[in-house]
Amino acid sequence: MARLVILSEGLTGRSHELKVEKTTVGRVEDNAFQIPEPSVSSHHCEIIQRGPDFYVHDLNSTNGTFVNGQQVTNEALLRPGGVFRLGTVDVRFEVPGAPTAPTPKKLPDHTTAIPQGVKLNELDQAGKTVTFDKDSPFAKKSDKGTKLFIVVAIAAGVLILGAIIFLIATFGKGE
Repeated sequence: MARLVILSEGLTGRSHELKVEKTTVGRVEDNAFQIPEPSVSSHHCEIIQRGPDFYVHDLNSTNGTFVNGQQVTNEALLRPGGVFRLGTVDVRFEVPGAPTAPTPKKLPDHTTAIPQGVKLNELDQAGKTVTFDKDSPFAKKSDKGTKLFIVVAIAAGVLILGAIIFLIATFGKGE
């Protein structure tokens, strides 16, 4: 019976037998073959059996599915003994009794996992200055209200100070 065997470090040797026509592969538990690795999408791909042949069908994964170094845009035929990549995880397709494909040379891995958010130090390193136009919803608010408040506060303060001085002067003469 055909099976998938993970070759990547940390998951080496994990395998899954392909018992049904369509096997889902991904990071979350509802897949037939779960690969708990951040570069693998939650529902990454399907392995489809059509007669004696098996195909890998990418499910619009974030980090892609690659067969022989080529990104799978729809689906690609899997060869017995062939290695394909899901994100950064290498998987070998094995069929007992079938002649195996020669192992290709290891190609440089150009796949990177997309980070979940931005770290604070990455924001500091960006060094980009953002300017907001008048038409921006983030434009600086007008200072008219603040200036009016300050003028009224000063005027009230002067009136209160004047009233205190007047009261002191008036009651001070009454003695």
